[in-house]
Amino acid sequence: MAVSISPETIKFLADLDKNNNREWFLANKKRYEAAKKNFAEFVDALIKEVAKFEPAVANFTAKDCTFRINRDVRFSANKAPYKNNMGASISKGGKKSSSAGYYVHVQPGEVFIAGGCWMPEAEQLKKIRDSIDYDYEAFEKIVASKEAKKRFGGLSEEAKLKTAPKGYPKDHPGLEYLKHKSFVFYQPVDSKLISKPEFLAEVVSGFKAIKPLCDYLNQALEYTED
Repeated sequence: MAVSISPETIKFLADLDKNNNREWFLANKKRYEAAKKNFAEFVDALIKEVAKFEPAVANFTAKDCTFRINRDVRFSANKAPYKNNMGASISKGGKKSSSAGYYVHVQPGEVFIAGGCWMPEAEQLKKIRDSIDYDYEAFEKIVASKEAKKRFGGLSEEAKLKTAPKGYPKDHPGLEYLKHKSFVFYQPVDSKLISKPEFLAEVVSGFKAIKPLCDYLNQALEYTED
């Protein structure tokens, strides 16, 4: 039987969103532990499916891929101590890796999958841009394919520059790709699916569609000059 996200998990996150304080959280710790366990079971099942086309993640567990529910509020105006969502990042280097990978986000009213490289550090960003600069057509073949356009609408436009990045010609035929600071496919998922057995298959299907982008990006990131 396919693993899904239970309605109780979603109810807990919705209630947490309305009562985002330490006292309420501690009083509802058992509910949190149940939700955490449910999400971990889903992520473990997801990893097994992803490992069929990304063997490097085969030995990972949910703990290697799932983000903590506690928020880092040190530099944020929002001082709410807890996230109102659960998310997992599956990549061959683990959740804190700079490798391209896959992400699933579960939140009441907002469920989505994504994949690629989100806001890579300067060194990684340059490697990706240099790869596109050298052969933009190979990159375009992936991000402008019929499947990518239909499923994701193309690359996410988040944080995209308005002009050519420094060091690249303004008349470069792949300029629109070079302007990106993130290289991500994003797809919202119908919230009604998350408690159904089909949810796992839907996420896996999306990740498979993201794989060509991840392959391209990881090849660029792993490139070293002789």
